[in-house]
Amino acid sequence: ALITVLIRPEKIDEPNRTRMVAGGDGIHFQGDAGTPTADLLTVKLLINSIISTPGAKFFTMDIKDFYLNTPMKRFEYMRLKLSDIPDDVIEHYQLRKLATPDGFVYCEIQKGMYGLPQAGIIAQELLAERLAKHGYHQSKTTPGLWTHITRPISFSLVVDDFGVKYVGEEHAQHLLNAVRQYYKCSCDWDGERYCGLTLKWNYSGKKVHLTMPNYVTKALARFRHPPPTKPQDQPYPHVKPNYGAKEQYAKPDDDSPPLDKHGKKFIQEVCGVFLFLARGVDGGILPALSALASQQANPTERTMALCLQFLDYMATQDDAILTYSASDMVLAIHSDASYLSEPNARSRAGGHMFMATDEDIPKNNGDVLNISQIIR
Repeated sequence: ALITVLIRPEKIDEPNRTRMVAGGDGIHFQGDAGTPTADLLTVKLLINSIISTPGAKFFTMDIKDFYLNTPMKRFEYMRLKLSDIPDDVIEHYQLRKLATPDGFVYCEIQKGMYGLPQAGIIAQELLAERLAKHGYHQSKTTPGLWTHITRPISFSLVVDDFGVKYVGEEHAQHLLNAVRQYYKCSCDWDGERYCGLTLKWNYSGKKVHLTMPNYVTKALARFRHPPPTKPQDQPYPHVKPNYGAKEQYAKPDDDSPPLDKHGKKFIQEVCGVFLFLARGVDGGILPALSALASQQANPTERTMALCLQFLDYMATQDDAILTYSASDMVLAIHSDASYLSEPNARSRAGGHMFMATDEDIPKNNGDVLNISQIIR
């Protein structure tokens, strides 16, 4: 067992979280423990549909202790170190009588708890069984997207967080009442935080703005990266075009010294932390992250210089804002590719996908998905 602590500002009632977690890596669950959950793309499409549907609004719900107390057919077992348990708990349950000579207490887990590999799937199966009685079903083709058989209401489910689209408050109350028959849950009728995104709704103007405030500031503090002395307006060096040339040549190989394991880990962490920002609201940094990620297995001093340039860029720029406007929900795609722009004579493909009006030349909108990847 482990004790974990976390600050979750979106959990309004209890943002400071302290939990006991079962050691899931030591448990072998006989079955599929995969839990259907809404992808960020599904969430973005749902947000687009809200702003594009007359009278539609958005609110969020959060089930309290969703993973806890779900009955299990097959029990699990764990041990706790007596020294990690508060004295009052030890006295109340007389744990010293049960402890082994080496100071451990062994427990039988009969209901779901955090850390169990099957905790998510058994909790969601029970939720599906309960909500089906009220007319709610999960899509067979889109994981994490739920609809009602007759009511104009749908929601995305990410673990225990509901992002709900509804037309008419009575339908929102129907879902809320159905969930509260079985669970304690809180709701935010303004729907301003969901999946790490901050949402600013302008229903009358048929727009919504997505941001991730303070994300970059916290990331730069984590990597202890100081502000640059000169503004950096380019996240990654571009390949200068040679206009009029009859032949194009691949970029020369990087012959700078390799990084040690600490430098390698630094590059990997930077790519991982900023990838969520790129997928969430700032698709413009995807090419830089993709280029760095392609080198993270065998990074060099040149890779580190490029990574620091990227961090200088992030420290220089304002927070990104992604804006969705109402549309006909027609998928439009702009795609292109660059030639010999990556090491080892490779090229890059890119795509900007957004929801548009039904016309020959669609008006641009905030992206629901950006693609920037090196062609194999």
